[in-house]
Amino acid sequence: MLQVKNIHFGYDKTPVLENISFSINSGENLAVIGESGSGKSTLLKLLYGEYDLLQGEIFWKEQQILGPKYNLVIGYDFMKYVTQEFDLMPFITVEENIGKYLSRFYPEEKQKRTNELIKVVELEAFAKTKVKNLSGGQKQRVALARALAKQPEILLLDEPFSHIDNFKKQSLRRSVFKYLKDKNIACIVATHDKSDVLGFADKMIVLHHKKIIAKDTPQNLYNTPKLPLIASFFEEFNVIDDKIYYSHQLQIVENSELKGIVKNSYYNGNSWLIEVEYDSKSIFIEHTSEIIPKSCVCVLLNN
Repeated sequence: MLQVKNIHFGYDKTPVLENISFSINSGENLAVIGESGSGKSTLLKLLYGEYDLLQGEIFWKEQQILGPKYNLVIGYDFMKYVTQEFDLMPFITVEENIGKYLSRFYPEEKQKRTNELIKVVELEAFAKTKVKNLSGGQKQRVALARALAKQPEILLLDEPFSHIDNFKKQSLRRSVFKYLKDKNIACIVATHDKSDVLGFADKMIVLHHKKIIAKDTPQNLYNTPKLPLIASFFEEFNVIDDKIYYSHQLQIVENSELKGIVKNSYYNGNSWLIEVEYDSKSIFIEHTSEIIPKSCVCVLLNN
């Protein structure tokens, strides 16, 4: 189990994180969300031991995680950290990068393990390609595979799919997160993308103004967002009479007391997002078809 107990941290005299506490078990996936500058990446670096805490403690099982004041070499063998800077060896192949840290004394086992990880990150066609010839998204996948090569007990991922195009993202997420569950590897993902969270994370924390403002399952936070900031992570939302409504919770009907004027319609694939001026502000409604601008519509609120 990872235990984070009342940690505080700041750069120089500027506080970045205050009173942060949470825990996760082996095999669990924790998502960390928050606006840019909220401290997501800093939190991962603290968990990895890259910085010294001002206050508090971090433990993985019985091992305390300490910073550079106490360790000449940053990091721990049981933990891997994949940043947005990939730190790969550009002049050797994908499989050589992944197998670099595996034992050479058992070549058949090393090759089998390397092939397994290449398959997890869906790079079979590029196994013999030098890393310098890969795209940014492909390099990110190599970095993921290399982090998994030594079978860490806990994996820290900072925006792990940010460089990967939409053609590969969904299947890659399923492959990577299934592998982590199968191998009982704990995972903490700092992300701004709800698709990294919904369907995969067991727990979720929200950072804002240096603190954790929400901590629950993604399902509970999605279904009952206490703050607009939380709702905004998941999808288009509205605040009407101090209550939060997602766009799909509003319905355009023939008659209701809530009336507005259509400003724009945006095609979303399986629906249209209708922007309506109501009470001098825009609200957004999911609808089955486009509506002509300046049309008057009636809106029903579905709780």
